[in-house]
Amino acid sequence: MHMETPWWRDAVVYEIYVRSFADASGDGVGDLPGIRQRLPYLAELGVDAIWLTPFYRSPMADGGYDVADYRDVDPLFGTLADFDELVSEAHRLGLRVIVDIVPNHSSSAHEWFQAALRGEGRDRYVFRDGGDLPPNNWQSTFSGPAWSKAPDGQWYLHLFAPEQPDFNWRNLEVHSEFLDVLRFWLDRGVDGFRIDVAMGLYKAEGLPDTPPEDQAFKAESPIWGRPEVHEVYRDWRKVLDSYEGERMAIGEVWTDSAEDLALYVRPDELHQSFNFAWLEAPWSGPAFKKIIDDTLAAVTAPTWVLSNHDVVRHVTRYGNGLTNSTTGLSRARAALLAMLALPGSAYLYQGEELGLPEVKDLPPEARQDPIFARSKGELPGRDGCRVPIPWSGVAEPYGFSPDGTRPWLPQPVEWVVLSAERQSNDPGSTLSFYQEALRARRELRGTLPDEITWVDSSEDALIFSRGPLTCVINCGSESVRLPSHERVLIGSAPVDGHLLLPDTAAWLYTPDA
Repeated sequence: MHMETPWWRDAVVYEIYVRSFADASGDGVGDLPGIRQRLPYLAELGVDAIWLTPFYRSPMADGGYDVADYRDVDPLFGTLADFDELVSEAHRLGLRVIVDIVPNHSSSAHEWFQAALRGEGRDRYVFRDGGDLPPNNWQSTFSGPAWSKAPDGQWYLHLFAPEQPDFNWRNLEVHSEFLDVLRFWLDRGVDGFRIDVAMGLYKAEGLPDTPPEDQAFKAESPIWGRPEVHEVYRDWRKVLDSYEGERMAIGEVWTDSAEDLALYVRPDELHQSFNFAWLEAPWSGPAFKKIIDDTLAAVTAPTWVLSNHDVVRHVTRYGNGLTNSTTGLSRARAALLAMLALPGSAYLYQGEELGLPEVKDLPPEARQDPIFARSKGELPGRDGCRVPIPWSGVAEPYGFSPDGTRPWLPQPVEWVVLSAERQSNDPGSTLSFYQEALRARRELRGTLPDEITWVDSSEDALIFSRGPLTCVINCGSESVRLPSHERVLIGSAPVDGHLLLPDTAAWLYTPDA
C-alpha cells in the first residue's frame, strides 16, 4: 500500500439513522444538533467517517426517504446552519461526512410532483394510462401494486410507497436537477454520498409485464439494474472529481451477482458499492469463504457490512432470531473481527458497537414503517432495528432525549445494561471490544497487502492471512487449534493457549510473515 491510498478505500464508516441517534430538541426524535453533541463519542470509538440517512424536508412517509426538498433540512432535524456546524465539528474531529441521496423517487409532496398532478411537467415522473387496471403487473417492494391512480385517472409508478413516485430518468431535466443537488451539498463540505436504490432509476422501455421472479433485485431485470444507469454515475463521477479532497460516492446496489456489482465501480463510475452478500449469509464458514472469494475476485475496492437500517440486526440473526442470545452476541463480535481484517472498507450500523439486538416485540400502534401498514401487519417492517440508542441512565429514554421525553419508538427495559455509559466503564463490554478492534485496525493501516491468503483449516474454521496478520474465525461447534504465531493481537473472547473457542475470532500477529 502507498500513502496516496484514498481515504475511503479502507475507511470504517458509521451509519447514523438520524431519527434514532440522539435528540437535542426534546421532541423524541433524533436530530442534527444531537448528532453534533455525540461526535466525540464517535471519534473515541475510532471510526473514520459518518453516513447520515436523509435529513431533508419530508412528510416522513418512509422515514425521510421520501424527499420533498433536496436542498433543505427538515425542521424535525434542525436547520441548514445546524448541518453546517455538524460538518465543521466532524471535520475538526477528523471525521468525514457522507450524506444520503435519493434519486430513484421523490416525495409526493415534492413541488415537481404537485405540479405533475396539475398537469405541469408530468414527464419528470412515470405516468401511464391504464384504465381501471394498473398499466402493468409490477409490485411495490413495500407490498401491493407499484401503481397508484392520480385524480385525473392516469396512473403513476412507485416502486416503494405511493408517497414515493418514481422519477423518469429518461427526462434530461431530472439529470440536471440531481447534478445541481450534488453540487449544493459538495459546496457545503460533504465528503461523499450514499446513493439510495442505486440500481434503480431506469425502467425497461415499454414497461412490460414481468414474471414475479424477475421483479426481485437482480441484474438487468425490466425494473432494476438497467444498463442506462451507468451513464448517470459517469456524469456524477465527473462532478465529484471536480472537487478537492477526495469526494466519493457509494451505491446501494442490490443485485444477484458480484460481477454485476463490479460494473458500478468501474474507474469512471462510483467509488464503492455496498456488498450485501455477507449481510444475507448464515453463520457458516463455507458461506463466508465463498462471499469473501467472490467479492475480492470481482471488486477492487470492496466494502463489508453486517447490519444497516433495513435489516434485522446481526446479533439477532446470528442468535437464531432470539433477542437475548449470548450465542448471537459472540458470533457478532467474531464477525466484526473477520470483517475488519479484510481489505477494503467496513460500514458499521449505529448501536452494533453496543451489541444491540433487534426489538421484535414493538406494539403494533408504535410501528411506523410503511411496510407494516401496507402488508396489513403480515410483515413486521424495519422498525425493530431503528429503536433509538440507549446512551445513559436507568430508564427510558436512556439519555436519548433530554427531560425524559419518550422516544418515537419505545426502548426495551433490558437495554439499561447496554447503554453507552454503562459499557464505557466495563473493559469486557462490546463497546470496549469495538474500540479495541478499531484501534488495532488503525495501527495496522498501511502495513498490510490488499491480497489475502487462505490457510488450510477445517471447513467450519476460516483462516486467512494478510502479510503479518492472520485472522481465524471459528464457525463450528468444537474448538480449533490456532496456527503458529508470535502473539494474539485481539480476540472476540479470551483466547486460551493455542485453542480458539466456537463462535470466536482472533487476530494473530507474526512479524516478517
